[in-house]
Amino acid sequence: MNPKPTSGGPLGARRALAAVWLLLLLLSGLVQTAAAQTIRIKDIAAVQGVRSNQLIGYGLVVGLDGSGDQSTQMPYTAQSMNNFLQQYGLTLPAGASMQLKNVAAVLVTAQLPAFAQPGQHIDITVSSIGNAKSLRGGTLIKTPLRGADGEIYALAQGSLLVGGAGAAAAGGRVQINHLSVGRIPGGAQVERAVPNAFALGQTIDLGLNAADFQTASRVTEAINRQLGAGTASAVDGRVVRLRAPADPNARVGFLAAVEDIRLEASVPVARVIVNARTGSIVLNQAVALGPVAVAHGNLTVVITARPIVVQPPPFSPGETVVVEQAHIQVGQEGGAMVQLPAAAQLSEVVRALNSLGATPQDLLVILQAIKASGAMTAELEII
Repeated sequence: MNPKPTSGGPLGARRALAAVWLLLLLLSGLVQTAAAQTIRIKDIAAVQGVRSNQLIGYGLVVGLDGSGDQSTQMPYTAQSMNNFLQQYGLTLPAGASMQLKNVAAVLVTAQLPAFAQPGQHIDITVSSIGNAKSLRGGTLIKTPLRGADGEIYALAQGSLLVGGAGAAAAGGRVQINHLSVGRIPGGAQVERAVPNAFALGQTIDLGLNAADFQTASRVTEAINRQLGAGTASAVDGRVVRLRAPADPNARVGFLAAVEDIRLEASVPVARVIVNARTGSIVLNQAVALGPVAVAHGNLTVVITARPIVVQPPPFSPGETVVVEQAHIQVGQEGGAMVQLPAAAQLSEVVRALNSLGATPQDLLVILQAIKASGAMTAELEII
């Protein structure tokens, strides 16, 4: 008598393997979902005092193909070139004027990163301050870059990269992108380091990107849970103070561990951002809408002009003239009352606003009115 097949055969093994793979996929999906709901401390906070510094300098770009500043309208370009030549022993005769077409006066800007040391290279941006038509193909001559204290922190020089092109002939001109601004990757060399208090003192302050007491509390709890009680303490809604090691090497490792700690993301402050110039509207997930009724009508003004020929009487010395007859028409569309239900989620708020059928410009006015009525729990910020 043959025994009955069991689940331990080839078919049962394949089913068991498929079930294991399905379980692993579900677990990986749960892990990804859980990871998506957490954020790292380095994404929401930064060490206070460790920041970049802005540098600026005035210089000259040479080697342009006749597209530089016009010396008669921009006398400081010729004066700057004259001062530059005097440094090399070249002095122009009194009363001589240079007609420069291949030189442009520029401002050079850069960001000096934190912990930058002498010899390192940083990117710079070169912008024309005269009436130069293009900086394409030009070379920036040695330009000192100064900080807010007036000291020189870097020297800039190099060939410009301009992401544009243009051509002009017979009174016509074609231009693609912007030609009066260029960049030089690694075009400045750091000459002086900016001192900082990173390795001084017994504590380090973490500054949150946005002031929020809930986030400061969660950051403090996450650090104390990972690195021991008393390691972090919240000073206020913006600053979290850390007890750091005295050894600089240990302090770097300590901050690396702190920045990699993950915590649950807090719900942001409900905010609606409105760009009045472009009509753009952005809402975050915390915006909620209460029950409200909205009626909005549009006022339209149409002005039409029609030319009319007026002729003088026969055999009169008058002349035939053409005049315009204007017709003004004002119309107002009737706005029906629309009731918006309460909406607690972002998708529901967007669906309710879309049901109005209003343009973005109309929504600017409607959102302000809804906020004033108290039916929308959000901060309205107009930029």
